[in-house]
Amino acid sequence: MNDILAQVRHDLEAAVDEKTKKSFQRFFKEEVKYYGVKVPTVGKIAKKYWPQVKTLDKQAIFSMCEELYRSDYTEEAFVVSFWLPKYVDNLEAADLAVFQRWIERYINNWAKCDGFCNHTVGDLIQKYPRLISEVKGWAKSENRWLKRAAAVTLIVPAKKGEFLQDALEICDMLLTDGDEMVQKGYGWLLKEESRKHQREIFDYVVKNRSVMPRTSLRYAIELMPKELKAEAMKKD
Repeated sequence: MNDILAQVRHDLEAAVDEKTKKSFQRFFKEEVKYYGVKVPTVGKIAKKYWPQVKTLDKQAIFSMCEELYRSDYTEEAFVVSFWLPKYVDNLEAADLAVFQRWIERYINNWAKCDGFCNHTVGDLIQKYPRLISEVKGWAKSENRWLKRAAAVTLIVPAKKGEFLQDALEICDMLLTDGDEMVQKGYGWLLKEESRKHQREIFDYVVKNRSVMPRTSLRYAIELMPKELKAEAMKKD
């Protein structure tokens, strides 16, 4: 296990791109730790070692993933986000508690949050829909990334029009949150639900536009026709 981690880290260090390294921080408002490796390159490195990783038992794989998170390097978190969606058939409902702990302890920027939640956590929720009640509880957390996670975990199923009522309940809880990262997260969720439920999302936005942050509102209506956008942007 340690040999694999050492090899992954060696490859990441060898793949540093100076242009990426210079521009990496500008995508974040908080200070982030990074090598400066392009995301597609991180994906290739993760893919290279997955055949070895998947032969390990679940506890070893989870331990390796947690070690990657513990380093705080954004690219090492991306490796986890590339690996675990390939392991979804082996995930169990109880793993949600592990994932929540990782979010609380190690997720500290939007890229780590979205990379992990869009697929790994989202895949788990689609496999075990009953877990959505626990994810809703995250929206009441004081942890900004857990709150964002409550929304972005549903991004992929939302594109297919799934979990609409659950998504709206999560948005209700996050509606007036003052954190921009949370606002963008639930606004994004509304946008994706609008692909299949345009009228429901439009009505939701109009109903709440007097209190909804403009950041969230703009995200929510991004895919709508011009006339609906104009109507939604009106101030009450």
